[in-house]
Amino acid sequence: MLYYKPIEIARELHISTSALRHYESWGVIPAPARAENGYRLYTKVHLAYFRCLRAMFEGFGVGITCEVLRHIQSANVDTAFWLVSKEQSLLQHEKTVADQTLALLQDPELVLHVNKKLKNHMTIGEIAAYTDVQPSAIRHWEKEGLLTPERDPENGYRVFTPIHIRQILLIRTLRRTVYFLENMKEIVRAVEYHTIEKAKEVTENALLSIHKRNRQQFNGIHQLIELCKVLDLMAEGQ
Repeated sequence: MLYYKPIEIARELHISTSALRHYESWGVIPAPARAENGYRLYTKVHLAYFRCLRAMFEGFGVGITCEVLRHIQSANVDTAFWLVSKEQSLLQHEKTVADQTLALLQDPELVLHVNKKLKNHMTIGEIAAYTDVQPSAIRHWEKEGLLTPERDPENGYRVFTPIHIRQILLIRTLRRTVYFLENMKEIVRAVEYHTIEKAKEVTENALLSIHKRNRQQFNGIHQLIELCKVLDLMAEGQ
């Protein structure tokens, strides 16, 4: 049987040998046999696991990757694949939200739903329905200073406008990217004051980030399939 030295795998993956031991300690890599001198005897199976682990980290993160590989070790292929499929679905939703946000920024008069026209003044329930965002999230963003709806002087209820719709969709996009609260405040206020070029740029950058993560996810899925082939887990009825 062909064995790999830890340094050989580490060099291929551009990581340290201590990182290999670290991953092994997480329980997501099968424990290798040991030589008489105590050295680890890594096989093609371990190499496939390490390749998959490193590739999936980029697109799926540590938590999902480890969960998937633990299922693979137990030969629960379908469970592992459905976890991956769910993450892809979530990323697809992020792209849809980002696309919709960019369209709104480019066309302020865009109607969000067929047979529904935007009103100049809306309640929190109405704007929640337009944007598919929970009222509790809208209240939270208001508390953070991201939204500043006016109040009806007679009953004190929040009053929202079409500008708030564009702000809410933009916030929803940015909350899933690398942007922090202070960055979002500046961008959301730019929408409020009709200087939306920067908001467009940020949303376009968010889309680029989503595209990159999609490619990373597919690379991770490729390595996951390769791992399953090495383990003979791809046969029908397996």
